[in-house]
Amino acid sequence: MAVNYDKGSSGELLRGVKAQLISILSSQADFVLQHADSRSLVTPQGYRQIKSCRIPDEKMRDLLDHIIERGPKAAQGLLELLKDQELQETFPKLNFIKSMPVDILCLGERKTRKRTRKQKKTSEMHEVVPPKKTFTTVLVTEKQLMSVARAIGQAWREVAIMALEIPSVRLEQIVADNPNCQVNQVFVALRYWKNIQGNKATATYLHSLLCQKDLALSQDVFNFLLENK
Repeated sequence: MAVNYDKGSSGELLRGVKAQLISILSSQADFVLQHADSRSLVTPQGYRQIKSCRIPDEKMRDLLDHIIERGPKAAQGLLELLKDQELQETFPKLNFIKSMPVDILCLGERKTRKRTRKQKKTSEMHEVVPPKKTFTTVLVTEKQLMSVARAIGQAWREVAIMALEIPSVRLEQIVADNPNCQVNQVFVALRYWKNIQGNKATATYLHSLLCQKDLALSQDVFNFLLENK
């Protein structure tokens, strides 16, 4: 069933620039699909159907249609993805997304922030004892994973098995799903590792795994993982 959007909403905005986005993004349709999947903007079934399409323009069209049909949350998520620095650097022509009126792009965000402020105020009114500060684990980001994927080189399968302990059967499936791009293969493998590790999947921990002596990888290449320590 088609989703009905309010005028000026994120879904209507995507529909308005759909043809332009297809033209810009189709050159690396698989790259965009992997990023959308990593943010849970597509359903598992939708991912398989879109992935099976071999024509880039049609693949990007199907991805946009799928996300729009999923509703405002998915549509807003895609707009946020398109504003991400890595996507902006990969597709310079996407710059027009950043110049769109903030009040249109952030329509849903404003409502969420308003509800959050109200909830916070209510919570503070009932709060007697200040909560203790807790340590928050900073997980490795998708941008960092993509940078690792680009730097890891031809020995990535050895690294995936020896350092990340990813089963070879899983690696074979990843390669089969991403046959034409090694960077995407490595990125998906790293994202699989992150999902398995949960709260342990920090940039520091990943750096320690990649810099094991047995792997003979250059440590300097991955030092960016330590920048947020």
